[in-house]
Amino acid sequence: MSESNHDNNITIERKHSHVEICLHGDVAYNSKTTGFERFDFQHDALPELRFSDIDLSTSFLGKKIAAPFMISSMTGGYSEAAALNRQLAEASEHFQIPLGVGSMRQALENSSHRESFAIVRKYAPSVQIFANIGAPEIAKGLTDREINIMLELLQADGLIVHLNAAQELFQPEGNTDFRHVLHQLAAITAKIPVPVIVKEVGCGISASAALRLIEAGVKAIDVAGAGGISWQKVEEIRYTRQFGQETRFSMPALEELLNWGIPTAQCLLDIRAMKRDHPEYKEIEIIASGGIQSGADIAKSLALGAQLAASARHILKALHQGTLEKTIETWLNDLRAIMFLSGSAKIEQLRHKRLIIKQ
Repeated sequence: MSESNHDNNITIERKHSHVEICLHGDVAYNSKTTGFERFDFQHDALPELRFSDIDLSTSFLGKKIAAPFMISSMTGGYSEAAALNRQLAEASEHFQIPLGVGSMRQALENSSHRESFAIVRKYAPSVQIFANIGAPEIAKGLTDREINIMLELLQADGLIVHLNAAQELFQPEGNTDFRHVLHQLAAITAKIPVPVIVKEVGCGISASAALRLIEAGVKAIDVAGAGGISWQKVEEIRYTRQFGQETRFSMPALEELLNWGIPTAQCLLDIRAMKRDHPEYKEIEIIASGGIQSGADIAKSLALGAQLAASARHILKALHQGTLEKTIETWLNDLRAIMFLSGSAKIEQLRHKRLIIKQ
């Protein structure tokens, strides 16, 4: 077997494993939560509106969307992923909400896997779709041709760059060279015709990191905080399967590392404060993800400074259970209920509602 075929097989195995482990493995944080449970909305006994008149529509990166929710980046790059991405695209189109695809590294390395990504635009012709590539690929430097392949394959409305240092640290074949990410990112934002979004994959983005990203030209930040999937746990499961019970870290440190990260709500609070200190960056849009599992979480995300919320694992589970559209509709109805009880006819009003910190 050639080295390229061997690497390709490893990548396909990894993508298969990621989906299977996220669906069935114990990959949640066990010593941290998202932090949303700390907050309540203040009840409005006089909402002065009709429930049926509540409007969930808003905008994201200059385009109107039907609700402040995004189907987050999941998978692609192997044959079975095409079926998953088709269903996600159909749901995105049905609800008129944005969709991010999984890492497109495989599409750059092997043209035979491009259809598993291209299928998304076929079934979601009118919504925002975002290409996706990892920080290690950015650090090495992408050619103009590689960037164009990703954008043209999806007719993409933007490019997501995911930061996954903790995941790469735990991944058996991980790339932990994160030098020059910011420099290369700035070069990309300066030349591509669509906005760049930077997202974490579950450890959160601090205010100081967000500021550096904004100064590099990033137009939106997906905090992807702790409290949802621990990708360290996903990769530790893969590592254990590959090497038995051997681990590279002491047991006390392992527990801390597997639960490493900034809770999602804290990321939102800190970045909101940073934006207030830097009014020149008020137009930078924030996505809340990392443990989003209801319309209540979406509502709290907006009140904490997010433009919209996003979810991956719970949406993936719903897809495999055959309840994808029902789940999204239920979450949006949760959101409408909170808007009604807080006296918010429109999303912009909800963003300015007071949250009470629980004692």
